[in-house]
Amino acid sequence: MLASHSVPKSRFDFARRTRVAVLGSTGSIGTAALELIEAHSERFELVGIAAGSNAQTLSEQAGRYRPRRIALASAPPSDSLQLLHQQAAAIKADLEFGVTAVDQLASEPGVDLVIAAISGSAGLSSTFAALESGKIVALANKESLVCAGELAAKILEQGRAVLLPVDSEHSAIFQALQGERPADISRILLTASGGPFLDLPLAEFASITPERALKHPRWKMGPKVTIDSATMMNKALEVIEAFWLFGVTPLCIDVLVHPQSIVHSLVEFKDGSQIAQLSNPDMHGPIGFALSYPFGRLNRAMSRLNLLEVGQLQFRPLDDAKFPYVGMARSVLKAGGSMPMVFNAANEVAVERFLKGSLGFDRIRSIIEESLGHFSGLCYTSLRELIAQERQVREFAAALSAGSRREL
Repeated sequence: MLASHSVPKSRFDFARRTRVAVLGSTGSIGTAALELIEAHSERFELVGIAAGSNAQTLSEQAGRYRPRRIALASAPPSDSLQLLHQQAAAIKADLEFGVTAVDQLASEPGVDLVIAAISGSAGLSSTFAALESGKIVALANKESLVCAGELAAKILEQGRAVLLPVDSEHSAIFQALQGERPADISRILLTASGGPFLDLPLAEFASITPERALKHPRWKMGPKVTIDSATMMNKALEVIEAFWLFGVTPLCIDVLVHPQSIVHSLVEFKDGSQIAQLSNPDMHGPIGFALSYPFGRLNRAMSRLNLLEVGQLQFRPLDDAKFPYVGMARSVLKAGGSMPMVFNAANEVAVERFLKGSLGFDRIRSIIEESLGHFSGLCYTSLRELIAQERQVREFAAALSAGSRREL
């Protein structure tokens, strides 16, 4: 089990605030984390922020939150980039560029806790830099465990780094397990909103446009995560993540469709009882729980849930014919090696092409399946090797995507 059940309080210096670095600060998770850090400045000190390429938002955040270090992975020439330089100079912050700069912030000796919220496989390098340097890592980048769970396990077995889940579903499970014995877990139930196409017939999937797919009924998220919710790939990735975090077999991880997104997940125990975590659909809650763990919950992290207003909570089984990726996730876990990475990388490429309008929504699945078939049996021994393999998978999936558009 990788998710920590206890963070030794000796890890903290009670004479000062917890020092935090937010990776992926311009995304929805990073933005919410910065709001919480600002609202509880008596407990947290923001050391640094990092983003992929959004120089304008990063500049605005630098001016508001005044971190000591700023990192931008990709820095194309632009007016916003010049503004970022000016803002960094005004607040006397160190400004660095490139993936290495983000990794260095993740492993900064003056940081206690790293919020790893860079979306997709782009977040692997910095997440592992934080783990290898022995940080407490609040993980919102599920791809780190999906692609390289075996490597993460080896690092965490050394006992220096600590991993805390931030995804709402895995945070719910983590909260439900407080005070429980891992040996007593019978089953994990991941809940899914069902996305915008829960009731749309499969025959109409070919006509789905990016504009329709980006209209999630419950959550406000980035484009890639929103499309993954529409295809239910997000649940497949969460099954793989839960496998590594909580030490249960894939067959003991089920998915339950819950359109209201109030019950964020459940744990069933061997005595037949179930414990669920409920709250309004607001990522401030799980982020706040990880930030403050093990010192108790943050006050007013999110609005109170009123079950009388909610009225009814509905649950439905997952339609495997329309949303096949959960079953595929169990298969790639069984295959092991690099196959979960292939699964994720092919999906990232297909989603990117769909968002650009060059791939049909219904073709995302075939790109993933053909990639898995082509790279069957692929294995890795290091993060560097895995990243190199991922480039090959992305190139293959991109070529498939281009070919599929010509066929159409």
